[in-house]
Amino acid sequence: MKRFITTLQNIFSIEELRTRILNTLLFVTVFRLGSQIVLPGIDPTKLNLNPQGLLGLLETFSGGAFSKASIFALGIMPYISASIAIQLLTLALPYFQKMQKEGESGRKRLNQITRILTIFVTAAQAITYLTTTIPGEAIMINEATFNIVSVVVLTAGTIFCMWLGERITDKGIGNGISMLIMIGIVSRFPGAVYGEALSRGSGGALLFVLEIVALFFVVMGAVVLTQAVRRIPIQYAKQVVGNKVVGGQRQYLPLKLNAAGVMPIIFAQALMFVPSLVASLFAEKSDFAGSVQTVFADYTSWQYNVLFAVLIIVFTFFYTAISVNPNQIADDMKRSGGFIPGVKPGFMTSEYIGQVLDRITLPGALMLAIVAILPAVASLLGMTRNFSQFFGGTSLLIMVGVVLDTLQQVESYLLMRRYEGLMQSGRVTGRTESITA
Repeated sequence: MKRFITTLQNIFSIEELRTRILNTLLFVTVFRLGSQIVLPGIDPTKLNLNPQGLLGLLETFSGGAFSKASIFALGIMPYISASIAIQLLTLALPYFQKMQKEGESGRKRLNQITRILTIFVTAAQAITYLTTTIPGEAIMINEATFNIVSVVVLTAGTIFCMWLGERITDKGIGNGISMLIMIGIVSRFPGAVYGEALSRGSGGALLFVLEIVALFFVVMGAVVLTQAVRRIPIQYAKQVVGNKVVGGQRQYLPLKLNAAGVMPIIFAQALMFVPSLVASLFAEKSDFAGSVQTVFADYTSWQYNVLFAVLIIVFTFFYTAISVNPNQIADDMKRSGGFIPGVKPGFMTSEYIGQVLDRITLPGALMLAIVAILPAVASLLGMTRNFSQFFGGTSLLIMVGVVLDTLQQVESYLLMRRYEGLMQSGRVTGRTESITA
């Protein structure tokens, strides 16, 4: 406890770090206040929204703003969608590949294109949200006027959230966009714990404590999955620069066990709507279609979870393949005079890195699939739906990843000022640690 208090004193004794933490708290407060402001022209007492599936994911990421018809109802997700689209385009189109290789100027142009695309994505999602989610009896003004005003307000709200995220990254601590998503998720945690405690009652106090202990170990497992790396040794040749001999040191190439992060789960959740949607079109004419719709509407059914796990494994390999390029890593190593001991530079190095990546991706994909289906297992064990969502899936992985990133930045400030780190046992590493030599 004494060390913890000393660490807090060291953190707030650094003026820049203290300012960044206070700025982050200010921006997060503004975001949470905006999430409570309802769209103009809506009677909030007549809203009875209970989003499920992918809409439930948006509800979780927005911290409840989606079901409240808030001005931040769409949150930061349109920007995430636009960023993913641009990332995929950089792999498919030479024009975007060229911009990506142009350094800082290219990244600025890609960011500008992403912002513009975000506006169009938000507008399209806002129209869909208003027409399919908001009940007519909750609208108190002319419907056409309401739709026009609400599309503008929702688009402006998402752009403002994007601006808040960028300000947190520049003026605060941690990655701003990820921080906003995490805050939306964490804001629902106290209510979920309280609801679970009430459901257990006074006679289920011991069972509730066991659930909290189980949640602790699940979080520890998610930390291991997020931080686990396979280090490949890299030797750099000695070079003579002027009158000095440089190089010759050994470093390591860290390949993450879960290089894909939470994206496979998000992609898989989006596709899990397809069987239920297709079956609903033929449910009245076919008993089989009705059975399929019933099975895939229940996220705790074994059929749903088996298909969900298979999709996650497939998408993990797919997203790892597009996010980690062994050829580029091998070329960068060759240009900098590095090589893997016992492996020839160039093509053989690329093949070796690819083989190692394939071997560690399989256990990483299996662990990711297990984490993704843990909420369904928790629900089958009798936990409330809101509380079970924190036992795995995107919510848990995002919270763990963002907290690790933030702690890593805080520790960097402490070590830079010659203070002790946050932990005696070693350095804190986050999920954004770059895969470079």
